[in-house]
Amino acid sequence: MDKTFQRFALFVTFFIFFFIPVSISVPFIHFHGVNDQCSNAEARSFTQLLRNLSSSPGYCLEIGNGEEDSMSMPLMQQASIACEKVKQMKELSQGYNIVAQSQGNMVARGLIEFCDNAPPVFNYVSLGGPHAGVSIIPKCPLGDRHPLCQLQETEVYSDDAQDHIAPCGYIKLASEISEYKEHCKFLPKLNNEIPNERNSTYKERFTSLHNLVLVMFEDDKLVVPKETCLFGFYPDGATTPLLPPQQTKLYTEDWIGLKTLDDAGKVKFVVVPGGHLEMAHVDIVKYVVPYLQNQLVFSS
Repeated sequence: MDKTFQRFALFVTFFIFFFIPVSISVPFIHFHGVNDQCSNAEARSFTQLLRNLSSSPGYCLEIGNGEEDSMSMPLMQQASIACEKVKQMKELSQGYNIVAQSQGNMVARGLIEFCDNAPPVFNYVSLGGPHAGVSIIPKCPLGDRHPLCQLQETEVYSDDAQDHIAPCGYIKLASEISEYKEHCKFLPKLNNEIPNERNSTYKERFTSLHNLVLVMFEDDKLVVPKETCLFGFYPDGATTPLLPPQQTKLYTEDWIGLKTLDDAGKVKFVVVPGGHLEMAHVDIVKYVVPYLQNQLVFSS
């Protein structure tokens, strides 16, 4: 009788370990914005908050030395570093989610679109990201001596600015639109804007997302126009009218697959109260956390 019981117990154990699916939480990575770094209290506490609320493992992914490099390192280089870091993290090897803030969304999208042989990104939550560009040179605090603060419109697309001032990679000035298309080294590529240079691989990778959550802050004065956070922008070379995302050429001609994702019900266009990145706890719980709670299922 004892041997029969032992055999039965062994069979049950074997069945449980080898035939019953096991699920684990999908990890996430967090990209902070410009002039910030993962070790700063605010970025550190935000990553921890998302971990606590989602019960998923999460990591703030730093690029270079953080604060200084976020402002001075070209965005293509930042995305390349992110790509290599992600591929080296065994925790992400089966796939992961992304939460990005402000300029961190440029790095996040560069990672999604440009990174070869990378693990899949399932859900991507964008908080205040300048996806369609910004129409003015960002304002600096009074007395700030960073080169961005001294920049003239005619200098934005110079090699020097493009190679040493990260935000110049997504500044899209109506008065300099031909210069933008020819000499801006990041956003035109990211958004597949140049007709004879469109890359179907970027679109294929972007449309592989399971969910895309685009969050705009109602009182955002830092990202101009704020609707860029939803892929809204002006027609090329103009400052009016401000087009909603569904009326832009990027959407109607589906340059990166935004329309494809939207038609499949995978895009959430979200507007929340507050200034730039001022997101209430209740809104984080409602619009961010659910996209960090997906599971990976394994079975033998």
